[in-house]
Amino acid sequence: MIRNILRAGVCWAAACSSACSSANAAIDAPATRAAVSRLLDNGYPQLEALYKDIHSHPELGLQEVRTAAKLAAEMRAAGFEVTEKVGKTGIVAIYKNGPGPLVMVRTELDGLPMEEKTGLPYASVAKQTTAAGRETFVAHSCGHDIHMAAWVGTARALVAMKDKWHGTLMFIGQPAEETAGGPEDMLADKLFERFGKPVMGFALHVGGDTPAGEVNYKPGVVMSNSDGLAIQFNGRGAHGSRPSQAIDPIVMAARFVVDVQSVVSREKDAAEFGVITIGAIEGGSAGNIIPDHVNLRGTIRSYTPEVRKGLAAGIQRTAAAVAAMAGAPAPDVKITTGATAVVNDSGLAERTGAVFKAAFGAKAVRDEQPGSASEDYSVFVLAGVPSMYFGIGGADPAKLAEARAKGTELPGNHSPMFAPLPEPSIRTGVEAMTLAVMNVMQP
Repeated sequence: MIRNILRAGVCWAAACSSACSSANAAIDAPATRAAVSRLLDNGYPQLEALYKDIHSHPELGLQEVRTAAKLAAEMRAAGFEVTEKVGKTGIVAIYKNGPGPLVMVRTELDGLPMEEKTGLPYASVAKQTTAAGRETFVAHSCGHDIHMAAWVGTARALVAMKDKWHGTLMFIGQPAEETAGGPEDMLADKLFERFGKPVMGFALHVGGDTPAGEVNYKPGVVMSNSDGLAIQFNGRGAHGSRPSQAIDPIVMAARFVVDVQSVVSREKDAAEFGVITIGAIEGGSAGNIIPDHVNLRGTIRSYTPEVRKGLAAGIQRTAAAVAAMAGAPAPDVKITTGATAVVNDSGLAERTGAVFKAAFGAKAVRDEQPGSASEDYSVFVLAGVPSMYFGIGGADPAKLAEARAKGTELPGNHSPMFAPLPEPSIRTGVEAMTLAVMNVMQP
């Protein structure tokens, strides 16, 4: 029996390459979506209640103890074998349904260190202490709570429709997406050695700039490289009334913030994407004191390795030049490599996109350009899991249309006002993810 199962798995894997490169749907997408929708008619209230509970109780990366335990309980109730504390606070849920591919579905678990200001009745007022020892508000202002609810809903739908597909599901609850390191922790904890290496994987993300009910997909690059930037400009402190006795690091910091943008506008190919943003400046203690140092922190985004390297070199050179102009010591510049661009398997994306089109019609939109945000799901892709990462809309369609007519924007991800519509965002996430998974798990 084991030999037959292994032989079936090998045969499926051998056929996977050609199957994933085909844009032909293996399932009846409209009928399958209708079947999932009928299941949601009964089960959706529970998913929205789960979403609101998670939204009200966010946790920082690697502190997602309550969140992980809650999702683990949900997955056990759905019939999955669940292992907790994989990569510290991660969870892995396995459901075996005969011979066939091992397919991964991933959600994130963590929230952001920020205060929510939506005014929702279930808004978060939670606080936690960061790894650096600073107390902070915590909020699900990126949408991971929507993702988790859709993840649980997809698991339930797939189990309810298990006579329509074959293989093994690996549902992963990944910690620390916002701070990075979660996927690496799970892989270091022998994720694939313990549970098997998926032949393909799926993940989704809700967005605040697309209408709820819409599904977005794209072959190839979908999200950017992300690197962290920290600079300390060192000067000489003095009384604010005697600037000639100082080497003013605040002036250096101000000059750098302006001058570094010329790296983007004058050194980078205008046709290539690249962003340098300074998000924090810390220095000084009083208005009449020139401090002896100032710290800057920022983010660097790009799509290609060449632009990534060029931006880093430009930052180093600009910082050194600013300090030299002031007669100051060389600055301390640290560029921390973060998430690598998420790249969808083109064949899998085309095949899944065809299913989305058949099921959602005009609400399935093929994106022409990658997004500027970043995601550490790329760690799983680089570990050898061909994947499809897609988006679902979260904005109220009426409010979005009104904002666009006025030339304004609704609050997006990472805004304290970000408030995606639970319905139909969660429902759309469940329908789309269930379709995507079932489509690759056919006999």
